Amino acid sequence: MRMINFAKRNFKELIRDPLSLIFEIALPIFLLFIFQQIKIPEDLYKLENFTPGIIIFGFSFITLFTSTLVAKDRGSSLLIRLGTSPMKSSDYILGYILSLIPIIIIQDSLFFIVACLLGLNVSINIIFTILISIVVSILFIAFGILVGSLVSEKASGGVGSVIVQLACFTSGMYFSMDLIGKGFAKVCELLPFESALIIIKGVLNSNYDIISTRNIIVFISYTIIILISSVIVFKNKMISDNK
Repeated sequence: MRMINFAKRNFKELIRDPLSLIFEIALPIFLLFIFQQIKIPEDLYKLENFTPGIIIFGFSFITLFTSTLVAKDRGSSLLIRLGTSPMKSSDYILGYILSLIPIIIIQDSLFFIVACLLGLNVSINIIFTILISIVVSILFIAFGILVGSLVSEKASGGVGSVIVQLACFTSGMYFSMDLIGKGFAKVCELLPFESALIIIKGVLNSNYDIISTRNIIVFISYTIIILISSVIVFKNKMISDNK
């Protein structure tokens, strides 16, 4: 129950800054719209391929907002007061994750509404994609919690922006991995963003053959490692901040 109350509180904090939320949703939608108007003759920019990239782009901003919220909570007396409660570090982490799920669902739904208006085929796969994207978003939320636990509120924006850039340029949303050097392509394969994009793209297009075992292992490994790291770092920071 305390975790649910904490999640409600976090959600209220997030919607207190509607301009940031509007920007987070409006910018990806603008990119989705403008790239379709340019009519780039590449399969990568077709709606069924570019929409998953826009979802990943939107999730990178979720990392930015999460890091700012966590860092802000650390800088205030909130976590000091909560530190005396029986809540565990995992409860705090789940509270942050749950507070962002409604925003992610709204965000994804708006992306697909616009994509369908632009010509994306309406199918049950859209529902499946939204569901799997919620799972994928946990990785980005965990990144945000980890960053927010490590740095101050002022620094969280800059560090979070690094995640945004990494997600854009290593996921393959802007260019095919075939067009870059083997060295950079190998780096992209080792990072989780390309695998996250391929998983979402495969579900949307019912093309599960493109989702390799490597993609699944990389995504799951990063998600588990970042989640565990965020719990450990968050706990240690709470202990040190309460001293």
